[in-house]
Amino acid sequence: MDTNEIEKEKAYITVEIIEYVPNSVVIKTILKKSTGNISVISVDSGEELTEKISPFDTFVQVIDGKVELVIGETLHIIQIGQSIIIPAHAPHHVKPDGRFKMIQTVIKSGYE
Repeated sequence: MDTNEIEKEKAYITVEIIEYVPNSVVIKTILKKSTGNISVISVDSGEELTEKISPFDTFVQVIDGKVELVIGETLHIIQIGQSIIIPAHAPHHVKPDGRFKMIQTVIKSGYE
């Protein structure tokens, strides 16, 4: 995982910040603060992210491809340009439908 933030005061095409790597999940931090962080993630075909539970709300926006996102027991199909908020403490599992890229924003403030 790359934890170096990208350069500030520079315009980016978000989908181009990160590349696909064969048989890999790649995470690049855009911004990391004590109150939360923003990352861009690429997932190659055949790869998936393990189920997790975050103590914080998480905003996910698909910027390339399509993904199946299971929150609790509910399946959501999120396509390019769409976004969803995963509530704090909700178990969730990302199941790609082919390769995809997403922006993930975690907001930590408001929780003790």
